Amino acid sequence: MALDVTGSYRYPNPDAAWLAQRVEDILEPDLPIIDPHHHIWKQPGNIYGVDDLKADVSSGHRVIATVFVQAHHGYRTSGPEALRCVGETEAIEGLANTARSDARGPRLCEGIVGFADLTLGDQLRQVLDAHRAAAPARFKGVRHSVARDPHFPEGIVLRPAPPHLLADPDFRTGMATLAEYGLSFDAMLYHCQLQELAAAAQAVPGLSIVVDHFGCIIGVGPYVGQEGETFNAWRRDIRLLAQSPNVSIKLGGMGMIICGARFHERALPPSSQELAQAWRPYVETCIEAFGVERCMFESNFPVDKAMYSYAVLWNAFKRLTSGASPSEKACLLHANAARIYKLDPIPSPPA
Repeated sequence: MALDVTGSYRYPNPDAAWLAQRVEDILEPDLPIIDPHHHIWKQPGNIYGVDDLKADVSSGHRVIATVFVQAHHGYRTSGPEALRCVGETEAIEGLANTARSDARGPRLCEGIVGFADLTLGDQLRQVLDAHRAAAPARFKGVRHSVARDPHFPEGIVLRPAPPHLLADPDFRTGMATLAEYGLSFDAMLYHCQLQELAAAAQAVPGLSIVVDHFGCIIGVGPYVGQEGETFNAWRRDIRLLAQSPNVSIKLGGMGMIICGARFHERALPPSSQELAQAWRPYVETCIEAFGVERCMFESNFPVDKAMYSYAVLWNAFKRLTSGASPSEKACLLHANAARIYKLDPIPSPPA
C-alpha cells in the first residue's frame, strides 16, 4: 500500500546519477551511528526496499542499527480495518530477520515504529497487542500523524489530520495507553503545532514523545519569504516544548521539499559543508533547548535522498558535532536513539 499523498508538493524521486556527482571522504568513519528514522516503501517510481537501505547504510559510515518508521507499507488487505496496519510490522519484521542473517552488517530495522489509530479507545489495546505479537522485540512505538496547517486545508504531502487532534480526549487517552504499554509516540506534525504538542506532553507526562524532523518547519506556499519570522516562532515554541522532560527531538528531515529544499533542481548536489552551515541554527537551537541527551540525528531516507546522499548527510551531521566531546557525539549519533527506542545493546562488529 502506498502513502495516501495529496497536494502539490510530492516527494521527488532520487536520481542516482545526480547524487553520484558528489563524492566525499567519510569523516570519522569509526564513530558508531544508529539511524533512528527511515522508511521502507513502494511509491510510484520510487521503490525503497531493504536492499536499498542496506546499500545506503553501507556507503562508508559505521551504521550499527536503524529504526524503521511507519510508511503505510505492507498493510493487510483484508480483516478488521483497525488491524490492517499490523501488516506493516509483520512485513518489516520479516525483512529485518532476513537482513539479520548477515552477522557482520548493521542491524537493520532493529526498532519498528508502526501505526495505530490512537482514537480507538479500548480497541487500541488489541492493535498494540497485535503489533507486539508480530514483532515481540522490535516493536517500539507508534506514529499517528497529527500534521495539519491552516494554509493547506487539503494537505501538503499527506492528507491533513483533523484539527486539534492532540487535544482530542480520545487521542489523549490513546497517548496514555501508549505510556502504559511502555511504547513511544513519534510526533509527525508541522511547526505551527508545537504549542499543541507541548500541552499534550504536559497532559501525559509518562509518555516518551519523539518529535520528528525538527518539528517539520514548512518552507513552501505562504511561508516563502518569511523564513526569519518562521524561525523565530519555531525557536520560541521549541523552547516551550523542551520544558517537558518526556520529549526528545530528531534532527533531520530538512531535505523534505515541504521544508523548502530545492537542491534537486541544481546541477550538482550540495556538499556536507553547505548542509552543515544551513542547518546549524536549527541544530544549535534544539541542543540548547533540549540538551544533548534528548537530541538525535536522523536520515529520513528515502525522502531526503532526493536532495543528498547518505554519506554526505552523515558527514554534515559529523561536521555539526565537530566541537562536541566524545560523549556528546555518542549521544547525538547513537546512544540517545538506543535509549529512547529501548534497543538491545549493540555489539561491536566482528573483527
